[in-house]
Amino acid sequence: MYYRHGGAGNINQYNQFSDCSVNLRLEASQTADQPLEISDFHAIKTEYPFDYNARFKSEDKFLDSLLEVGWRTAKLCAVETYMDCPYYERLQYIGDTRIQGLVSIFNSGDDRLLRQAISQFDQSRMSEGLTLSRYPTNYDQQIPPFSLWWIGMVNDYWMYRGDKSFVGSMMPGIRQVLFFFEQYQFKDGSLGEMPYWNFTDWSNHKGWVFGVPPNGQKGNSSLLDLQLLWALQLASNLETSIGIPEIGKHYALEAQQLASNIKVKYWAPDKGLFADEDAKQLFSQHANVLAILTGLVEGKEAQLVMEKILSDTSLAQTTIYFRYYQMLALKKVGFADRYLDQLSIWKTHLNNGLTTWAEISDTQTTRSDCHAWGASPNIELFRIVLGIESNAPGFSSVRIAPALGKLQNAGGTIPHPNGNLTVSYRKIREKLSIAIKLPENVEGDFIWQDKTYVLKPGAVNNFVL
Repeated sequence: MYYRHGGAGNINQYNQFSDCSVNLRLEASQTADQPLEISDFHAIKTEYPFDYNARFKSEDKFLDSLLEVGWRTAKLCAVETYMDCPYYERLQYIGDTRIQGLVSIFNSGDDRLLRQAISQFDQSRMSEGLTLSRYPTNYDQQIPPFSLWWIGMVNDYWMYRGDKSFVGSMMPGIRQVLFFFEQYQFKDGSLGEMPYWNFTDWSNHKGWVFGVPPNGQKGNSSLLDLQLLWALQLASNLETSIGIPEIGKHYALEAQQLASNIKVKYWAPDKGLFADEDAKQLFSQHANVLAILTGLVEGKEAQLVMEKILSDTSLAQTTIYFRYYQMLALKKVGFADRYLDQLSIWKTHLNNGLTTWAEISDTQTTRSDCHAWGASPNIELFRIVLGIESNAPGFSSVRIAPALGKLQNAGGTIPHPNGNLTVSYRKIREKLSIAIKLPENVEGDFIWQDKTYVLKPGAVNNFVL
């Protein structure tokens, strides 16, 4: 910012050199014999040219506000790259970008910034194989778990966009990332002492230090082991589909060994939960969310774990960022109908006057008032509530399983690579009236009350169930 003083009675100018968001505060001032006059105030808005091509409609107006604020936050955090926030670092971080990219896919359909981000993180890899946590940047930073989330980003792109050639070009980078982690694994598969900043979430619970979970640096941390496990599972599937199947088998065996060890090392039978560390003294929502997502617990056992995640306030709590993964776990155990009851963090932000989502859950202590990693409802209102999910690489097949909760009516449209995909649901007494239009050449299934109905591509599919 620069300031030019025009002298008494003349014009004084303030200009900002670089793009950033601002909080404007006007304070009363006392002058001598002449009034203070503000002759002009204006701002130039700079952002990536995303168009909002989705539509969501229900009787709950709060959900409209949720989408509006989320989309505003997402747009303010996207210029020539994604960025974590428009005021502080203004850098493209992997953890943030994974969520931002899916917001772009579900709300806009424009995947160019996501595709670029995946490539840039691949280009950021150091000689030891690890990606940087953020890139482009002239100040290197390493967050090893973010390199594992990058593998998740590649898998997301595979499922929603396909493009075998592009995704295949990322496989050497994925192998290098996993090779980096192999150097720090014990014989049983668990990670030992890890270098760099092993940030996972901004929890301030006992044992967490500046975003690093218990044992996150010295080893025998369930959260780091579980993140590695998930990455191995995804990499195995990618190798089998478009890479080298033998490498896929190797990753599958590594994942199997690690999964078995995690169950022995961290499961606490007396609590019915996975602990954060091998002493089994500290527990978090995070570890148990990841245990569900990696399939370590399934069926009724997974539901019992999720019940404790939701009710046990002694656990380290996920923040607005990691709630993205918690909601994925909620859906996986069959509790998707509870999603609309899990939005208290976002309601608090709105009640406290925020018009974008903050960096952390606590609006009183947050540093950044605009962080797009909190915009996950812009994904999940479509993916969980309307139930629209990719069921095959490239979104070539869809699985539609709505979870309306208390809503009586809901519907909407998302941009699909083959055209718009539209759904409409209306509860009539004990029945549900359904209308679904798939794009051409897109197969799909509709799931309701544990029954599956085949959908016709390119046509309106009507049901009353």
